[in-house]
Amino acid sequence: MSDPVAVLKNHKPTKDFFIGIDSDGCAFDTMEVKHKECFIPNIIKFWDLQAISKFAREAAEFVNLYSKWRGINRFPALVRMFDLLADWDKVLARGWKAPEIPNLRRWITEETKLGNPVLSAYCEQHPDEPDMHRALAWSKAVNVSVADIVKEGLPPFPYVRESLEKAKSYADMLVCSQTPTEALTREWEEQGVAKYVFAIAGQELGTKTEHIALASEGRYAKERILMIGDAPGDRKAAQGNGALFFPIIPGDEETSWKQLYEEGLERFFGGTYAGAYEAALIKEFEKHLPEIPRWKK
Repeated sequence: MSDPVAVLKNHKPTKDFFIGIDSDGCAFDTMEVKHKECFIPNIIKFWDLQAISKFAREAAEFVNLYSKWRGINRFPALVRMFDLLADWDKVLARGWKAPEIPNLRRWITEETKLGNPVLSAYCEQHPDEPDMHRALAWSKAVNVSVADIVKEGLPPFPYVRESLEKAKSYADMLVCSQTPTEALTREWEEQGVAKYVFAIAGQELGTKTEHIALASEGRYAKERILMIGDAPGDRKAAQGNGALFFPIIPGDEETSWKQLYEEGLERFFGGTYAGAYEAALIKEFEKHLPEIPRWKK
C-alpha cells in the first residue's frame, strides 16, 4: 500500500521559498456555503437536533465561522459545538441532552488524520461504538452535500490568482487544508489554479502543521517559509514550524489578498516581513475572531 504522504515527504525544492496556503475561506469563498448549506443541516439531521435547531445553527456557525476555532477539522468542531450547546441556558431549559460521544472525544485527541478513510477503518474494527458510526454517517453525508451544492463557478477571492502568479517564480507552494483532498483537488483544478502548487494536502494527510513539516523540514530556511490562512489553526501551523504567517481576515478577504499581492510578498521575499510588520497583521486578525459567543456576554 503506497504512503499517501509520500508526495510531501519526497518533495524536493525547486525554489528558495516555501508557501503553504489554506483553501476554504482563505483562497476560496466557500466557508459560508459549505457550513450553512451542507454541514449544519446534516448536523441537525444526523444528531437529532431538530428541537433546538436555531441554537444548534448559531453554535455551529460561531465555532466554524466566527470564532477562534474557525477552520478547525470537522470532528473537533462538532464536539466543540455540542459542548457550547450543553452550557447554554436556553438550550438546557428545553430539556436537551447532549449526545454521548466518549469514543469520538477520545479519537480526536489521539488521531491526527481526522478524515473519513481513517474513521471508516476505525469503525470496521469497532462495530460496537455507535457514536463513531454516527459520526462517519454524518461526515459522509456532508461530503455528498458539498459535492451536490458547491458546484463549479466558485472562483478564488480577488487577488488570489495574481498573488499566486507573482509568487510562482520565487516559492514552491502547497495547499494545506482540513478539507477532504478530493474536494480540494476538484475546486483548485476547476478554477485553473492547481498548476501553481506542487501538491494539495487535505485532512487525510494529517494536520496543517504536519503538512508543512513533511514538505519543508530541512529543505528551507525557517524565515523563508510562509503560511497564508484565515484561521488561528493556520497561525498555529506556522508557529509549529517556526514559519511566518500572513492572515486573511474573515469578512475582508479581498483587502487582505490585495495587501499580500501589493506588499506582503515583496516583504517576504525581500526579508523584511518578520517583526513589526507581521505582528501588526496578526494583531488586527485576532480582533475578528472572539473566544466567547454572543449568548455568554
